[in-house]
Amino acid sequence: MKVVRYVLLAVVLAVGFGLRRWRQRRPRHHGGTRTQKETRRTFVSGDVALVMSRELRERLRSRFYLIGTLVVLLVVAAAIVVPVLKHSSTPHVKIGVVGGLSAVARDTLSTTVSASGAAASFVAEVDFSHAAADITAGRINFALVNGREILVSSLYSPKDFSTTAIAVRSVATRLGDERALAAAHLSAQQAAALAHAGPLSIVALHHGSTKGVNATSLIGVILIFIMLSQYNTWILVGVMEEKSSRVIEVLLSTVRPIRLLTGKVLGIGLAAVLQASLIVAFALILSQAVGSDLLNGTGPLELASTLVWLVLGYSLYCWVYAAAGSMAERQDQVQSLALPLSLPMIVGYVVALTGASAATPSLLVKIFAYIPLTAPFAMTVLVGFGAVTWWQFTLSVAISLISTFAVARLATGIYRRAILRTGARVRFRDVRTKS
Repeated sequence: MKVVRYVLLAVVLAVGFGLRRWRQRRPRHHGGTRTQKETRRTFVSGDVALVMSRELRERLRSRFYLIGTLVVLLVVAAAIVVPVLKHSSTPHVKIGVVGGLSAVARDTLSTTVSASGAAASFVAEVDFSHAAADITAGRINFALVNGREILVSSLYSPKDFSTTAIAVRSVATRLGDERALAAAHLSAQQAAALAHAGPLSIVALHHGSTKGVNATSLIGVILIFIMLSQYNTWILVGVMEEKSSRVIEVLLSTVRPIRLLTGKVLGIGLAAVLQASLIVAFALILSQAVGSDLLNGTGPLELASTLVWLVLGYSLYCWVYAAAGSMAERQDQVQSLALPLSLPMIVGYVVALTGASAATPSLLVKIFAYIPLTAPFAMTVLVGFGAVTWWQFTLSVAISLISTFAVARLATGIYRRAILRTGARVRFRDVRTKS
């Protein structure tokens, strides 16, 4: 947790220092014409920063953004707090006793029931009929009759994992073992040695990881999928609306297409990172405050991996969605584009969740970890398994960065040629030229 705090503090200080330097370097003009160097500097920093701040301001002020963030925080809080409250209230099992029970037997049964996650108490019953009446009335959960049989209201299914069902099965097994030991006429020392016999040692031929993926990585995969779907759709719809409302014509009269598009994706991406950071920080703080073990084992590596792949996934997909939005002009065209664009995300998400349910990562997950469109999901799962080395992680990041650069060049070329074409949906073959 200390490492995470230091990282967050370093990020905040770096952002503040960068904003301060940017403000200091902004040229101030008190009349006259600007030199070519000043114009270039202002155009590079000012236009992109202006569009980025505009997009960020619109998203942060959006009611959908605020309500969506609040809903996610409430869901996260429920997922953390509810199991803690349920675990803190220990279930109670009342056992009726017909025919008496020794103190040693009571301690043994109490220990057995406690091992099943419940607390046991004993109620003396006069006879079988009184015990049956108390079970029917709900005053006791089950009854032990003369130490030979267990009386219940109805038989429990093997798939029933309620507190009473688990306690009944545990007590029945323990009493059955004691009856078998008594029938074997073993001495007290032999019976004690048999009761405390430990399991055989297990030796593995291969030292592969079989611990399974941790909860943090699963939550990270879900978070990445939700946020990529949400923010990329915002880019798709936002570009289409600017084109259909002809606002883009006014913007392009003062800002070059590449800088307009760069500012847009940076602004929306920064809103996504802020929301994700808030959710992660909230989950960690709340989990530590209430003593939840949902994020038990969470380390800086898992957190950093989730944020890194959220940024990389957005960096790749945002250009694709922006180019697609520039080729559409109506809402129905956006809907027809949304499904094909989201198919790689859906496939990667499903494969990652399916692979995470296994004891070890599957071959398909390992392959998807190096495909840029599915790497944000598959690599997050591999990090959760602990089945990836630093150079494999770096290689996947490098492949994603190279692919993002190539896709960005292609997408900006499509955007520049398609954004001002109105009247009908632009086909890919109409803009398929070199950037």
